[in-house]
Amino acid sequence: MTQIGFNRHRWFIPAVICVSILIAGSLVFLEIGRWLIVQDPLVHADVIVILSGRLPERAVEASRIFRAGYASQVWVSQPDAPVDALKAMGIDYLGEDFYNEKVLLARGVPADVIHILERPCANTEEEVKEISETMRKNGVRNAIVVTSKPHTRRVRSVWGKLAAPELHSTVRYPTDDPFDGGHWWRHSGDALDVVREVLGLLNAATGFRLRPGQT
Repeated sequence: MTQIGFNRHRWFIPAVICVSILIAGSLVFLEIGRWLIVQDPLVHADVIVILSGRLPERAVEASRIFRAGYASQVWVSQPDAPVDALKAMGIDYLGEDFYNEKVLLARGVPADVIHILERPCANTEEEVKEISETMRKNGVRNAIVVTSKPHTRRVRSVWGKLAAPELHSTVRYPTDDPFDGGHWWRHSGDALDVVREVLGLLNAATGFRLRPGQT
């Protein structure tokens, strides 16, 4: 083999590896937005739970599911908020849960079936724990959990890791959720969603070693 031929052969395998890595990376980049979106078939449950965030989309979807007869109760997650700090300044804070309840009422959900979860939650892990504890206390075994498109896979993952085995969740997202999983890099909001969800999934996969941000 000539020196030129030897040099070409020596660089061929590394070049193929680099090209393969670039192709694989490009595919992951393009498809990860779609991969984050999962949804379970809608089935009858004991309760519909609205996770905090994306007001009013999640509450609107929960009202649709309720009016379709899939559950008899609607629970609203209460996000962690600077209530005490604002109160010290003489400012009354009406939290997201307050407005979620107002959306539900405006969409025809009766007041007596709406329940605000007791403990404020700062992240998805705390929400799943709070929902699970409330379900056990009330003898509830099946919940329809409403969140946003990019958050669905993480909710399913965290539920599987933290909820008791006998507690079942059906993960749903709003039908009019604007998240564009196929072109997430075109919009700053979608891009931030993807980054946050990927980091959250990595944290869940490693045993929640890092404290995630608010959902």
